[in-house]
Amino acid sequence: MPQDMPPVGGYGPVQYKRNLPAPGFRPTTLLLGMGAIMIFGFWKLGQGIREQNEYAREKMWSRIHLIPLLQAEEDRDLVRRHLADQAREKELLGENTKVYNSDRYVRPTFAVTPSNVTK
Repeated sequence: MPQDMPPVGGYGPVQYKRNLPAPGFRPTTLLLGMGAIMIFGFWKLGQGIREQNEYAREKMWSRIHLIPLLQAEEDRDLVRRHLADQAREKELLGENTKVYNSDRYVRPTFAVTPSNVTK
């Protein structure tokens, strides 16, 4: 019995590699996507910092504009206290005595003292 021989010209090529697409995105696509996300994040961060600076500036200017009002309120309170002190002195001493040797107004200093003093 004669032996089988390969056909003339040989057999066709055998496909031993799998021709499957790679799973996921290509690295360049991933890098571009991550870069775009990071650029967007830094842009939003810059906007947030700019907004915080604007709020701080607005807060500072509102406080600056409130200073005259607060100063006037403090002055009215000082005048009320001064007049009350003069009335109390007049009631106790019978006349207004000058504590200082000048007619210049000296702003009083008020100190909070504890009610119970322990040693």
